Amino acid sequence: MTQALEQRIYTCEEYLEFEMASEERHEYVNGEIRLMTGGTPDHNELAINLATLLKSALRGKPYRIFGADQRLWIPDRKLYTYPDLMVVEKPLQLQTGRTDTVINPCFIAEVLSKSTQDYDHGEKFSAYRTIESFREYLLIDQYSIHVEHYVKTSANQWLLSEYGDPNVTLSLSAFEAQLEIISLYENIEVDA
Repeated sequence: MTQALEQRIYTCEEYLEFEMASEERHEYVNGEIRLMTGGTPDHNELAINLATLLKSALRGKPYRIFGADQRLWIPDRKLYTYPDLMVVEKPLQLQTGRTDTVINPCFIAEVLSKSTQDYDHGEKFSAYRTIESFREYLLIDQYSIHVEHYVKTSANQWLLSEYGDPNVTLSLSAFEAQLEIISLYENIEVDA
C-alpha cells in the first residue's frame, strides 16, 4: 500500500532528489509522492521463492531478475514504482540520465496484499501495459493458493489464466520457463 505525502505536485526531478535522500521507498504517480508500506513475512517469502525459481530457470539465458528495491520508470503514466519482481531481457535499458531506474521489463510479478490488490489489478497493471517490452504479469495471493497469470497475446489483448491447485505447473512464455505452484508457496501457510 502507498500513502500520499504532502498534497502538492512534484516534478520528476524533485521526486528523484527526495527519493535518493530517503531511507524509505516511495512511488511517484503523476506528480504525487506516495510512501510504500512494508510487506508481511509471507509477502517477502513469496517474492524470494519466485526470484529463486526464476534465477534457476533463467541461468545462462539473456535475462536479469530484480527485486522490490529496483525502481521502474513508466513515462506514459509518469510513474516511478518498485514492482515486487521484474525480469528484464538483456541489454538492460535505463532511463535516460539515470543509472538506477530500469525501463524495459518483459515480466513483472506482484504479491497481493489486502491494501494493494486493487491497485495491482487496476491502475498499476494499466500502467505496466504501456511498457512496450512488457508481455507477462503474475499476481500472487499471499493468503490462499491463487495465482493470476496474464500473457500478452497481441496488441491490446491479454489472456488470463488462474491457478489454485498447488500441484499444477505454470508455463511462463516471456522466457520459456516452468513454475511449480507448490514450490512458489513453499513455507507459506495459507487458508484452506
